[in-house]
Amino acid sequence: MTGSEVIELKTTEEIKSAYPVMKELRSHLSEEQYVELVEEAMDVDRYHLFALYAGEEVVAVTGFKEMTTLYYGRFVWVCDLVTSSEHRSQGYGEELLTFVEEWAQEHGMGSVALSSGISRLMAHRFYEGKVDYDRVSYVYKKSLTEG
Repeated sequence: MTGSEVIELKTTEEIKSAYPVMKELRSHLSEEQYVELVEEAMDVDRYHLFALYAGEEVVAVTGFKEMTTLYYGRFVWVCDLVTSSEHRSQGYGEELLTFVEEWAQEHGMGSVALSSGISRLMAHRFYEGKVDYDRVSYVYKKSLTEG
């Protein structure tokens, strides 16, 4: 795996360029909704969006935010991490997650945390077996709106 580069996406056009890959993870979002939510999260929630390029092609995307809680202290929460289906099992996800970990350390964060859907068994194997993350909790959600 040579010729890859991680680039932060900041402009609307840059954000749009990652949509085809992000849509594989967030299939419920239209491009318009995706751009709106990313830009809002950047403005109000310390959200960062990065793409891993292999040559000219976006092959993996991550979105994360800096957080502070009493439980974790200062840490990075990975909101989104996806490699395009045609590029999986080539090391791109691990490369991008390693980038996030290094970014977190450089910015004084003590850890990196994320959640993964219950049914995503391949992702769980990746996090626990390949990149050495510990399963430390369950995440619960209650929807307050219909749909």
